[in-house]
Amino acid sequence: MASGLLASRGVLTLGLHYQHVCRSVLVTQTRQKKRWMKAYTRIMEAKLKLEGPPPPKRRSEKPNWDFHAEVEAFGARLQENFQMERLKAAFVNPCYVRVEQERRGALGLEPETAVLALKDNKELRTRGVALTRDFLSDWCRASFPSLPAEGASALVDHLMTPEVVCHVARNLGVEDLTMSAEVPVPDDVLYGTFCAVVAALEESSGPQRAGLFLRDFLTTQLIGKDLFDLWSVVNPMGLLVEECTRRGLPLPEPRLLRSAGASTVLPLFFVGLYCDKKLLAEGPGETLLAAEEEAARVGLRKLYGYTENRRPLDFSPAPQLHASQSNTQALSSG
Repeated sequence: MASGLLASRGVLTLGLHYQHVCRSVLVTQTRQKKRWMKAYTRIMEAKLKLEGPPPPKRRSEKPNWDFHAEVEAFGARLQENFQMERLKAAFVNPCYVRVEQERRGALGLEPETAVLALKDNKELRTRGVALTRDFLSDWCRASFPSLPAEGASALVDHLMTPEVVCHVARNLGVEDLTMSAEVPVPDDVLYGTFCAVVAALEESSGPQRAGLFLRDFLTTQLIGKDLFDLWSVVNPMGLLVEECTRRGLPLPEPRLLRSAGASTVLPLFFVGLYCDKKLLAEGPGETLLAAEEEAARVGLRKLYGYTENRRPLDFSPAPQLHASQSNTQALSSG
């Protein structure tokens, strides 16, 4: 009987130990987070509210940065052949050189030692701005031959605005490689850096490749844009009359096509413009004058070839480049 009591006591002790172990394992598995994590997270959130977000850093100040490798990857990513020295110079802005020399002078270095062996992009920037404007002017005249000089100039001015150029530059990764005194890079510095890259490409691969680069990345910003959102015309009806006179067409005659709710607070009028008893354009408006101006804008879009259903712009490769690539592929395959 004593042996039976010892056996039952041993089984009871083993069962209690097993339950204790299982209970500790379950508690460890269900907690998932440490006790100090909640308090630490609250402290860091309060610190962020008091001090604000940390100041931005240059990409070169962060880990895993190699300027030479990044510059080479930039040209390979764009599938362009750059001269590395000219491309590196395109990313060096005068403000960066000036601030870096002042910083070295503040450290007590001699003037001869503090001078940086870097060439800035001042010359490349000036040539790149002129090259970009000349190409865009020629491209607009070739793509929209019926558009007057004022309209083509308005399109070029829109494409040359800092907002459009900086948008393209940031999406191409130019901002990360730009050496600037301020962080984040100001728009004027980024604008000049992009133009300097265009000039470096023109020096490296010729004006044809630089033109294709601008066509593929800059002129595509016109897609989805309305002509009169970019070109402000005060009197569209007067401009339509001048255009019809210049082309030898009969003067447009406005006619009310239909209306709705004329006696309500939300009237709607449709005015049509007829040339030689043919409907040229029609447009809506809350008043007869507004509908007539909208119809004139529709007519101008038709005369200038800038309608929404116009033929898409040609962004195919140049014939010479396409033929050379085909020959290269044929030789490599053969």
